[in-house]
Amino acid sequence: MSIAAIDLPSPNHDARPAGVDMLVLHYTGMRSGRDAIDRLRDPAARVSAHYVVEEDGTVFRLVPEERRAWHAGVSFWQGRRGLNDVSVGIEIVNPGHEWGYRRFPDEQMRTVEALSLQIIARHGIPADRVVAHSDIAPDRKQDPGELFDWPALARAGVGLWPDMEAVPAAPAPVDAIQAGLAAFGYDCPHTGQLDAATQVVLTAFQRRFRPARMDGQPDAECLARLGRLLAMRDLLPRPA
Repeated sequence: MSIAAIDLPSPNHDARPAGVDMLVLHYTGMRSGRDAIDRLRDPAARVSAHYVVEEDGTVFRLVPEERRAWHAGVSFWQGRRGLNDVSVGIEIVNPGHEWGYRRFPDEQMRTVEALSLQIIARHGIPADRVVAHSDIAPDRKQDPGELFDWPALARAGVGLWPDMEAVPAAPAPVDAIQAGLAAFGYDCPHTGQLDAATQVVLTAFQRRFRPARMDGQPDAECLARLGRLLAMRDLLPRPA
């Protein structure tokens, strides 16, 4: 699927201090795509993204990929902070949890898939560095949220998804959950206690990888999914 983007330049960007090795997916969280684009192009707002994908699949390019857009904010993944430096950001039009969160139309998802694959190919982005905004800023963000079709994207080669059989319901050790979350990339404390910070990060993990139940509680299914993801990550090819 060929992607032809419509250029709507935003002034909100600057020079990159490093090369691209991440892709961050967002939802716009505004009443309309037009409202979102207007904000992302407003110099006073000081926010932007590289692309916006409308519900009908139309793609707008706001910032060239070689420039740093301002979409991730305060963020962390796999030991690095300030992820605007190294990421391409796609804003996907959806009202979000504040304005009537809803499923993402098929045409929109097909376009997100095709655009993501092109970005991944251009920059050699590993699958474990295709992330949700909620993964990298779990205390601030929920997007693109529990209705986003991560499994379909992973089947197409965008990100990871832990396909696995059902796991019997049972609690899991907090320290094992914390260690797994941190090993995969989350900014998770390792206190051995189910503190508020751990619950926030675990809920973000569940929103992304186990959306059927997002309760912030450590259980055997979360631990098994973490284990599966870590095993998948270890098999990924890495740039030489």
